[in-house]
Amino acid sequence: MTHVDARVSIVVITRDRVGDLLKALTHLSALAERPRILVVDNGSRDATAAQVRTHFPDVELIALDENLGAAARNVAVARITTPYVAFADDDSWWAPGSLTRAADLLDSHPDLALVNAHILVGPDERDDPICLEMAESPLPSPPGQPGHPLLSFIACAAMIRRDAFEAAGGFHPRLSVGGEEEILGHDLVGAGWQLSYVPEVVVHHHASVSRDAHERRATGIRNTLWTTWLRRPARPAFVRTVRLLRRLPRDRVTARGLGQGLAGAPWVLRERKVSPRHVEAGRRLLEDQQLNSKARRYVS
Repeated sequence: MTHVDARVSIVVITRDRVGDLLKALTHLSALAERPRILVVDNGSRDATAAQVRTHFPDVELIALDENLGAAARNVAVARITTPYVAFADDDSWWAPGSLTRAADLLDSHPDLALVNAHILVGPDERDDPICLEMAESPLPSPPGQPGHPLLSFIACAAMIRRDAFEAAGGFHPRLSVGGEEEILGHDLVGAGWQLSYVPEVVVHHHASVSRDAHERRATGIRNTLWTTWLRRPARPAFVRTVRLLRRLPRDRVTARGLGQGLAGAPWVLRERKVSPRHVEAGRRLLEDQQLNSKARRYVS
């Protein structure tokens, strides 16, 4: 049964994965809420733009000449007027009814900026290990906050309050894709917003076989270092860096990630802005869970 929900738009970013994208759009276009869907093509070299225009004429396509990575989402959000924005990747889609559930939570909790859905992985719908960790978060839960409190989120499974997203500056333009959510999450919480993992809201993720696992790992290492030094006080940043280095594999991918991280040191130091104390307190509570996480292993 169709029930148009004017509260929500969906933003999808993509690059050179037209087959995955068409599958995701098939699911998103069938949702009963009939959300406005915007696809940002990050300078694809395949037939992405033509295929979207042919098969999904109602989807709004923003074709970029260059790859902006995660910051391409900012381009789409700037065109949106709905109060809430749901993100999806080109290999993920929201389950029926979940857009409404997430929007209802944002309606009823004015301090809540973001709802992170439970992610079911692959055709066998396995629980994503990162979601199981979110459910065991050691962060204290303020009275009345739904679900489990977070400091970060998974972009392909998140619905966000548009005005909070814009006030926080959106996704950082230098981080590309791979751990780009953490600094935005810290900035939202630093501004007084709540983020929640809500298991009753569901997103499907069929990870693309086209992704470059080595490149993704190098980017993740780089972004972890940059985020740490952009927002943490010097001593905790140093300790976190040392603990991370001890856990990384000794290989060329790690060397590439570390090299990219070091190369960014000048701009990181220029843009460094330490988070408020309550955010750092939360990071300390999460540190052991993150460093020992099976879902966050730097392997490829």
